[in-house]
Amino acid sequence: MSVNVKVGSILGWVKRGLLGVGLVIATATPTALMAQEQYFGIPSSRVGPYSAMGTGYYGGIIDYLNYVNMKFGGVNGVKLTWEECETEYNAARTVECYQRLLTKGDQRMVVFDTLGTPGAYAVINRMEPDKVVLAQYGYGRTDAADGTVWPWVFNAAGHYWGQVAVQLSFMAQQEGGIDKMKGKTVVHLHIDSAFGREPLPAMREIAKQWGVKLIEIAVPPPGLEQQSQWLQIRREKADWVTFWGAGSGMNSTAITNAARVGFPRNRMIYVSFGGAEEDMVPAGDTAKGTYVTANAVPGKFPLIQDIEKVVYGAGKGNMQNPARVGTVYYNRGVGAAVTWVEALKNAQRIHNKAGKTVTGPEFRDGYEALDLTDAKLTEIGIQGMSAPFKMSCSKHDGSERFRVMQWDGAKFALVTDWVPAPDPVFIRKLIEESAAKFAAENKITPRKCP
Repeated sequence: MSVNVKVGSILGWVKRGLLGVGLVIATATPTALMAQEQYFGIPSSRVGPYSAMGTGYYGGIIDYLNYVNMKFGGVNGVKLTWEECETEYNAARTVECYQRLLTKGDQRMVVFDTLGTPGAYAVINRMEPDKVVLAQYGYGRTDAADGTVWPWVFNAAGHYWGQVAVQLSFMAQQEGGIDKMKGKTVVHLHIDSAFGREPLPAMREIAKQWGVKLIEIAVPPPGLEQQSQWLQIRREKADWVTFWGAGSGMNSTAITNAARVGFPRNRMIYVSFGGAEEDMVPAGDTAKGTYVTANAVPGKFPLIQDIEKVVYGAGKGNMQNPARVGTVYYNRGVGAAVTWVEALKNAQRIHNKAGKTVTGPEFRDGYEALDLTDAKLTEIGIQGMSAPFKMSCSKHDGSERFRVMQWDGAKFALVTDWVPAPDPVFIRKLIEESAAKFAAENKITPRKCP
């Protein structure tokens, strides 16, 4: 199955870069005459080496918030407002933006989405005292999926331990079964940051169980120098490479270096935040065959088409290049914003506040009550774009399912349906053990869940 998305003008956009962006760079439509409004702080990353991710992801978020206001008049009459702060995908700037965005007048932020794992780690301990949800939409600290220890942190679109397990399972399928993985060499090539190292606890355990030789190779940020690492991969005669990169420069550089040393691209599997059109197009023909695990797939799903009609039709779209609407990063941003809005609806219902602004604790209750079934995703217009999932008091890890895509030289072809880790019970055990260790070390008493 192929997903048809226009990518012809993406490379031009990547090369052109962005116009100047200040630290606090945008605000929502004026709402001075509105009685009720819900404020969101948006810590975007539109400049620097990771701008392709940030512009697409946060562009999708803002377009969806605008869409809800324009199409439905907000959420039960409550208008959505926001302010944007530039982080440059930098942990220190993320903390600064968090502090700047926390309050706006008499309003208080209820959710924070850093897009990056380093930023999430930098602010994660602020969530509970400040009563703000940390919405890690497919990234961040994995053991925060245990809601008994981390009641304010969520992994709505899956986490990195589940994702790397899906990658290893896919390798096993290609090799003919898990038993055929024994003796294989798998390299985890990763940016030297919390993001790049995050999947390793699960990866090491699975490699040990399967008899896989795991080699961990780090790349200093921003990841544009990789020659020595790929020469090492060639010397090790690696069978597979899991690539945990960020930014179109680092990601396309990996592809071109793989080609240079003769490593086949159909033995490379990119992490979700390294596998988008903006990462493949700059590498040209050498990108063909590269695999990606995705928590949101590209395509003009019904909701995306309606956003084009309602928002872009009125000349209010956030994307500088409208051809990027419907691409991987954009659709992922829309999916993230959908969880915010559905959590707000839940919070209003749970606390009998329809038509009223909710507080941080109320929003958290709404987020924990998320139940995005296939029927609900169809109603919203994104069925198939992301996997269905349900949260609970203890389970904060969302769908835990991913799709494998493969770049065919012009677009992504969907190789698998939404698949979970081969042993989700094992992954959950790792999560709970890690969270329990953190709780013991920090003298945290886990909450009791029904």
